[in-house]
Amino acid sequence: MIEVKHLTKKYGDHLAVSDLSFTVEEGQIYGFLGPNGAGKSTTMNIMTGCLAATSGEVLIDGHDIFEDAAEAKKLIGYLPELPPLYVDRTVREYLGFVAMAKGLKGADINAETARVAELAGITAVLDRLIKNLSKGYRQRVGIAQALLGDPKVIILDEPTVGLDPKQISEIRELISSLGKAHTVILSSHILSEVQAVCTTVMIIAHGKLVACDTPEKLESLFAGKTTVELTAEADSERIVEILSEVSGINVTAVSGTDDGQSKASIEVIGDSDVRRDIFFAFTKAGVPIIRLDTAKASLEDIFLELTDDSGAKEARDK
Repeated sequence: MIEVKHLTKKYGDHLAVSDLSFTVEEGQIYGFLGPNGAGKSTTMNIMTGCLAATSGEVLIDGHDIFEDAAEAKKLIGYLPELPPLYVDRTVREYLGFVAMAKGLKGADINAETARVAELAGITAVLDRLIKNLSKGYRQRVGIAQALLGDPKVIILDEPTVGLDPKQISEIRELISSLGKAHTVILSSHILSEVQAVCTTVMIIAHGKLVACDTPEKLESLFAGKTTVELTAEADSERIVEILSEVSGINVTAVSGTDDGQSKASIEVIGDSDVRRDIFFAFTKAGVPIIRLDTAKASLEDIFLELTDDSGAKEARDK
């Protein structure tokens, strides 16, 4: 559906997007994830034809966004981070204006306004002034305008920014429902948002793509980084001594506590579950285990590793 090839954008000496390439498949919800200033909004503005690229190519269903802009833009509905709303108009008037701008005429405008209002859950406020709506409803109006003309691709830049928890939940449900009939790309720096609605995660750092896969596969890819957290009734030296009898682990940290217990962080080598071996080692030594937990790398861990300075440098060097 979308092909981004060697996309680069420079602002003077600042490289906002660096030789970025990826493919967006039809019928998926993509999360464009990265820290502030990573290049997400710049990339989206280029993909929608709102901003020129320094170099590179963007194809929307085979149409070049720069060379065949009119046809490419017909396939895209776009909600910028700040929705382009005319607040002194009613919702109906605003959507009618956008519909005309998209080439709809006559009765088609009313029919399309009613359709997107139903999808976005704003039918009840069609005749209210936009300035009198809550921020959550304004976001819904922004999404409704992106849906006008039934584009194949919906691109949403930070669609839940500034919303309260209830509004965020409602917008996420709306995005999930849109994914049943459209290809959706949303940018965010909120990990829980991406995990909640996206089928594919693209992580960008310093203008470069550093990871692209499903949340599950990304977590599986880092599954080797499993750790075990142990608390037992013994001093630090005794903990290390007992753990030395267990194969397939590295003890990364041990510290004592004021109540005669010690805590240890243990890195697991490979995919085996070593908790049974640890349990029997401590049972044999007659040392009670107070706590024994395992933790695998979460999407947050992966995000932090890939977007810190060292991870970003490694990605740029590939």
